[in-house]
Amino acid sequence: MSKLIIFTYGIFSYVFAIAVQLWFIFYIGEWDFMATNIDTQQRIPSEYPFAINLGLVLLFGVQHSVMARPSFKKYLTKFIPQAAERSTYVLASGIALGLICLYWQPLDGLLWQVENETAKALLSAGYIFGWLFSLFSTFIINHFELFGLQQVYFNLINKSELPVDFKEKLFYKFMRHPIQFGVLLGIWFTPTMSYSHLMLCVTLTIYIFIGLWCEERDLVSTLGSSYKDYQKRVRMMFPFTK
Repeated sequence: MSKLIIFTYGIFSYVFAIAVQLWFIFYIGEWDFMATNIDTQQRIPSEYPFAINLGLVLLFGVQHSVMARPSFKKYLTKFIPQAAERSTYVLASGIALGLICLYWQPLDGLLWQVENETAKALLSAGYIFGWLFSLFSTFIINHFELFGLQQVYFNLINKSELPVDFKEKLFYKFMRHPIQFGVLLGIWFTPTMSYSHLMLCVTLTIYIFIGLWCEERDLVSTLGSSYKDYQKRVRMMFPFTK
């Protein structure tokens, strides 16, 4: 596979994934310009909405966790170039998230619906803040490496990959996983919490903590005692848990 094709593939995967993430952010919010959202009837109505929704989150979780494991990466790169591995993960993540937006089944009922304008504004602000906080956190560590662009670009210009280097910067001085913390804020802060939205929040929250447990095992394996010391000093996701 030529380096230019790999680079083009990386760009496409990045643009696709970012577009789907924006779709998801708007999909769970209350935006008038969205034709469908988390509480509207989806393309394939079902008599088993709970099972379908659970299956969509399980698919997303399995894809995220399995493809992120070093053993799977090693296996995958037997079939695709090393430089394209992260872009493939990013593309698959976008597809899994897009399936949630396409086929999530609405559930009847409301847990809460805030009418007070001040409270609604605060909850909406928390939703926006959470997603911006998560996005900014990706740039603190290396947004372009995280989404595979650095790998395909370095491959294009024949530059060696940089060694794994973890530094405690900004939010990472106070919590180990600010990206996921921002996601939790983004999904939970809403003026209207339908049962449909609640199911997404609960299932994604459970997955996030399972995924972080797996990720931290890999980080300890890769970074050794330096990360163990970091775990002891800094909370996983302030203010939730150590």
